[in-house]
Amino acid sequence: MQSTRHAAKSGITFSLALLLTVTWASSARASEKLQSGEKLTLARAIQLTLRNHPRRLQMESQAVAAQERVGEAKSELLPQIYGAADYLRSTDNAIGNTTYLNPGFVPRITGTLHGGAPNEGQSFATSNNFLAGIGAQQYLFDFGRVQGQIRERGQEAQAAQYEAKMASLDLTFETTQRYFALLAAQQKEKVYKKAVAQRLEQLHEAKIKTAANLTSQIDVLTAEAALARARTNLLEAANEKATARVALDRTMAESPHAPPYRLADVLTYNPVRGNVESYFSSALEVRPDLEMLKAEARAAGAQVNIARSNFFPSAQAVAGYNAMGTGLPAANNFNVGLVVSWPIFNGFQAEHQVDEAKARENAVQYAIRDLELRVWLEVKSSFLNLQTALQQIHSAETTLAASSSQLELAEKRYDAGLGNIIELTDAERFYIEDDAAYIDALYSYSVAKAALDHATGSSVPSKSDS
Repeated sequence: MQSTRHAAKSGITFSLALLLTVTWASSARASEKLQSGEKLTLARAIQLTLRNHPRRLQMESQAVAAQERVGEAKSELLPQIYGAADYLRSTDNAIGNTTYLNPGFVPRITGTLHGGAPNEGQSFATSNNFLAGIGAQQYLFDFGRVQGQIRERGQEAQAAQYEAKMASLDLTFETTQRYFALLAAQQKEKVYKKAVAQRLEQLHEAKIKTAANLTSQIDVLTAEAALARARTNLLEAANEKATARVALDRTMAESPHAPPYRLADVLTYNPVRGNVESYFSSALEVRPDLEMLKAEARAAGAQVNIARSNFFPSAQAVAGYNAMGTGLPAANNFNVGLVVSWPIFNGFQAEHQVDEAKARENAVQYAIRDLELRVWLEVKSSFLNLQTALQQIHSAETTLAASSSQLELAEKRYDAGLGNIIELTDAERFYIEDDAAYIDALYSYSVAKAALDHATGSSVPSKSDS
């Protein structure tokens, strides 16, 4: 009875564990995709991009393939065992002491038949021919050729990993741009929606005043024109928002059936910290493309060692066993020994291979220097753009505050009959333009900050993010 209860309890425990595992796996798979109605943060958008974008997955697969080539190179150090089996139905006509170079399709050299009849080699009768064998060879030494190939493949694998990181860095920057572009487009749409509402109210008020002979017909016409312009601006803003959303969906690999979602972050700014020299030093330490070129340089150095090994001999141990005959029992043979190979002269090919490998290594070193100069340009430009964007924000804040006061005064003057409709519509137009310009300044700052993070490599995602 106790064993039955224990078995039932164990079954329930196992079932619960299985249910929790399935539930966790399902939720993990669900987190890989954007959920309907989700409040999307920038961090979440980047996470979705890095997990689902084909470009990053392609680079990741290539890095895995490069890592497998390391194992392929290391396999040269291990014993190589191979087997073979043949069955041929063939004639067994003797060919005497004939000497020839096998062209590849002659299956075997038959035995000799001295003093035989002249037509002895003209029979068309066939017989069974069997062959079975197994062989092995073991690498011993080759003055660094195989070890050089292993080091080369290892550095190539590291370069592929850094290339995958660079793809993630680029996608992070792209996602950030798309996210803030959509955020700015949404805020602009709100500005123009508010402008349309104000224009409708203004048109209504103008019609009432005109009907009461308090203002002229020009107020109605001016208000109608202002309303039409506001609706045009709203239409453009809505199109910009829709386009920005499609771009973000595509970056997150959610197209063409992305569910509806809301953006959680807001456009904001912070003071610029640090100096360009510190940003450049950080970039030299963590930029994946620089690390990729350095790995390629080390791989090129390994190629030099591989080429130099062609001047020296290589040795391997061999062993084999075979059974061959036209019937059973077959003739048994085995072999064991040491094979040494030394290219004594190959038309100066080895010398040219060494020079080629050195030139390739020098080329990668020059590429590293060129990239360092390019990184300095990117960091310096991004830093200056960020400073300029921050100044533009302060200027836009000042302008927006002034235009807000101007609009408030124009509304009071118009209501009191001291101002005209043109003064009011101009003040409203300036305020709307300045409000949109402030949003553009915040967006420019956000993109400039993302560009600086991209240039310094500070936005390289961690493994948990990707």
